[in-house]
Amino acid sequence: MSETASVPGSVLFLADYPLRAHNTFGFDVRAKLACRIEREDQLLAAVRDPRAAGLPRLVLGGGSNVVLTRDFAGLVLLIALRGRRVVGEDADAWLVEAAAGENWHEFVAWTLAHGLPGLENLALIPGTVGAAPIQNIGAYGLEMAERFASLRAVDLASGETVEMDASACRFGYRDSFFKREGRDRFVITSVRFRLPKAWTPRAGYADVARELAARQHGSGNVYGSAAAAADAAATTPGAQAIFDAVVRVRRAKLPDPLTLGNAGSFFKNPVVDAAQFDALLEREPALVSYPQPDGRVKLAAGWLIDRCGWKGRTLGAAAVHDRQALVLVNRGGATGADVLALATAIQRDVAGRFGIDLEPEPIFI
Repeated sequence: MSETASVPGSVLFLADYPLRAHNTFGFDVRAKLACRIEREDQLLAAVRDPRAAGLPRLVLGGGSNVVLTRDFAGLVLLIALRGRRVVGEDADAWLVEAAAGENWHEFVAWTLAHGLPGLENLALIPGTVGAAPIQNIGAYGLEMAERFASLRAVDLASGETVEMDASACRFGYRDSFFKREGRDRFVITSVRFRLPKAWTPRAGYADVARELAARQHGSGNVYGSAAAAADAAATTPGAQAIFDAVVRVRRAKLPDPLTLGNAGSFFKNPVVDAAQFDALLEREPALVSYPQPDGRVKLAAGWLIDRCGWKGRTLGAAAVHDRQALVLVNRGGATGADVLALATAIQRDVAGRFGIDLEPEPIFI
């Protein structure tokens, strides 16, 4: 890695920059140029610098939702914008803002420390605040879009700073405008959330309910009995208790990227119509499913993968995690191409057995 001349008083460019610490798979790849963005004005200064002219661009926050398949022959913008604050309130909610470079889990913990519940179900999701709207992150009965108010972004094409509400962001299941039309054009710099004053717990998700029950009865066993879970459901857990339960469940089921490279859940849970679900259920009575309000049915991608025999299997240095089939891992020395080959093999087998096309959550670069 070598340091090149900086834009006077504005940005510093780094050449041949290692990205291993900037992607949670831990792939040992490099960028032709990289620039650390600590102020909003640095974005345009970086992309308009003559040395970046004509180069492809990649925005990285925590690198928890990308698969870098090779060295990046372009400019990587490393988002390091910081700051979090309460910006206002109305009769129904508190309005809270965080800069795009803030660590998501630490931001969630900060809201609870300030008596502002509402994001606790999304604890321990890896990545940054700026990545949350791109992916419309969700877990344990809550999607980010439900707490979203607006965001601020820089349009790299026009140079304008824009404010976008939920309709402009076009949130879907693990999807948004920024993964489609807005990709490579808009860079999110801050996000605002509406946290309800009339907060009610969401503790009905099975794993979380079992964990709360286990703690209530003093067993410490995540896999407590159904009766214990029912007892816990009859109580009203606080936001901090739900946060703690989610953290314990995630740590029990999912590998820490710092010790075993991964990008969390690798595939989206597929959604099928009622007729396809009925046909599958006839063939697979144990099929794990979740009815949707529109009459369709969401299937558990991890169950489909496990049923195809992939749980715990390896392909080169890439593998399917032995405790959660939805997570692909770097066992050491794997490349993005290795993970891509593994994902492709899984997709082929699931399509062959169930007639379902699994869609990856991460973006392949």
